[in-house]
Amino acid sequence: MAEGAASERDYLRQERLPTMWCPGCGNGLVMKAIIKAVMRLGLDRDEVALLSGIGCSGRISGYVDFNTMHTTHGRALAFATGLKLSRPELKVIVVMGDGDALAIGGNHLIHAARRNMDLTAVVVNNSVYGMTGGQVSPLTPHGVHALTAPHGNVEQPFDVVALAEAAGASFVARSTVFHMSELEQLLARGVEKEGFSLVEAISNCPVHYGRHSQMGGAIDMLTWYRDNTMSVRVPAERRGGKIVRGVLVDRERPSYSEQYGKLVHRLQREEGPR
Repeated sequence: MAEGAASERDYLRQERLPTMWCPGCGNGLVMKAIIKAVMRLGLDRDEVALLSGIGCSGRISGYVDFNTMHTTHGRALAFATGLKLSRPELKVIVVMGDGDALAIGGNHLIHAARRNMDLTAVVVNNSVYGMTGGQVSPLTPHGVHALTAPHGNVEQPFDVVALAEAAGASFVARSTVFHMSELEQLLARGVEKEGFSLVEAISNCPVHYGRHSQMGGAIDMLTWYRDNTMSVRVPAERRGGKIVRGVLVDRERPSYSEQYGKLVHRLQREEGPR
């Protein structure tokens, strides 16, 4: 850890505080969990790059004191791929919301997982487009009311973790902003894992999602996460249809960086210096 770094505040750009997030928003908790994960791993701030796109969660890159990029909507993983290939020694974390990860950015997510890029994707799932007023997103549950679904959402949402697993991710996990210690640990494991890691952080948006869906305010939503999720360690027959938390995929696959490095070395051996 960086010498003299005594608390999470040392990893923040304090001159930019307070944040712009609404009261009760879960994004601050996700940011805290990321910082705590970096501290848990003993990483210096200069060893970490954090990239984000557009949306409420996209502001995280402006508040943390790492190497950061605030990129265009849906393209954070594309920027992160280029950064990782040019600076492979960095631990690269990519924070995305519903649209960044699964609407305009959906193909980037699929192919980053397929290639097994050595990145950690943090998908902040608040089930709605919060920054633009509470419209339906690819993660809005079926039947839920939203600004653009006043009579209930007729679409089926993506299962983020199932999609990441099917696309080839090496590490896939899920937790909520109520389960902060667990979320921090999962993020640390994701950053440490070689290959593409995805951590879904289920987060509350009380101003839009909570109001439109009648879930209530921030405390009501956090209580719902407590009561309607269950650890993956609980046997399937006892979960009662609740959302599963924990490590859902942890497998060994060669990362893109590893494969690309081997290709470069092979060609250098075969062709010799030029």
